[in-house]
Amino acid sequence: MNYNRILVRYGEISTKGRNRKMFTAKLRENILQALKDFPTISVSASRDRLHIQLGEENGEEIIPRLEKIFGIQSFSPVVKVAQDIEEISQAGLALVQKSFTPGKTFKVSARRADKKFSMDTNELNYEVGSYILRNMDGLKVDVKNPDINLNVEVRKEGVYLSSEIYQGSTGMPVGASGKAMLMLSGGIDSPVAGYLTMKRGVEIEAVHFHSPPFTSERAKQKVIDLSKKLSAFSGKVKLHIIPFTKIQQTIHDQVPENYTMTSTRRMMLRIADEIREKNEGLALVTGESLGQVASQTLESMQAINDVTNTPVLRPLIAMDKLEIIDIAQKIDTHDISILPYEDCCTIFTPPAPKTRPKKDKVTYYESFVDFDTLIKEAVEGTETFTIDGSTGSNVEKTFDELL
Repeated sequence: MNYNRILVRYGEISTKGRNRKMFTAKLRENILQALKDFPTISVSASRDRLHIQLGEENGEEIIPRLEKIFGIQSFSPVVKVAQDIEEISQAGLALVQKSFTPGKTFKVSARRADKKFSMDTNELNYEVGSYILRNMDGLKVDVKNPDINLNVEVRKEGVYLSSEIYQGSTGMPVGASGKAMLMLSGGIDSPVAGYLTMKRGVEIEAVHFHSPPFTSERAKQKVIDLSKKLSAFSGKVKLHIIPFTKIQQTIHDQVPENYTMTSTRRMMLRIADEIREKNEGLALVTGESLGQVASQTLESMQAINDVTNTPVLRPLIAMDKLEIIDIAQKIDTHDISILPYEDCCTIFTPPAPKTRPKKDKVTYYESFVDFDTLIKEAVEGTETFTIDGSTGSNVEKTFDELL
């Protein structure tokens, strides 16, 4: 069955008032970005629905991409035919056959927007339903709770039929709520934090700290692969790779061992904030979960947050590890995250890090080093590139250049 278009239903966008046009425009933009390698499609948005005209494209190839776009409640592939009862019946039969397995029931739900059409809704239900029953064995009607609901909508320009409903990712269109910098470590938590932040409509740019030779090129590739997975939900993700070796070695040499973790996180936050300011972001995002490790106590968060006034979003703050792992598996980042390539968060880890660090102490220890100069040098040495969620060609090209 060749579909002509896809009908997209809004979710939370439908609750918006005067700002609804802005949200629907952003959703349309995100869909076009995700489907940009399908040249013949077009997208039009109305108050309650969005229509994707497929042109010469295959709807089956587009469906998996739409399932990952935030802001979509559900969508249905649609077939358009002429106002001819024979064509309508044949198209309806093909759609039901596509979804049918033994034991399933069906019904026809007709809607006549064009009142000049010769049949009313009851007559249309009967004619199409009878035709399908005559041409299929083992199919039964259930008007209250059917397994297959064949929708037939008669409009002036033609008749639209659909029988399948695919669930979207819900949430808000990415970019509708501003931009934030995601501190992407390479572990399980931070990609999940990025996913949940995007689901609330925030565009993310990933910031990763790379410390060669203590961290390898495989660790860098791991983060690129994670960014690629996240880009499937937003169309593209900009990734900033920060050279962090010099700062990390300085902290290891100059700061008391039990405070090195706190100082390292503070420097990361300062650098991420510099990147945010350069790229007009509004917040920072971390994958911290309260009490999970030594640096994620309230006292640690307070000491680390002291270096910035920028909002720090922690979407995982109240989740336990099993909940986070479930989401990581759902979004297909888990198996990449557990690859055994160390990132800079795991090297130089002290045996007994301070779980209740004091702000005045860590500030005192850092005062003996000119971190401002080191941070400026790291920011200036940042490598930045865009990872495309649809084709991936930009990722391969850029990573080859980094090597």
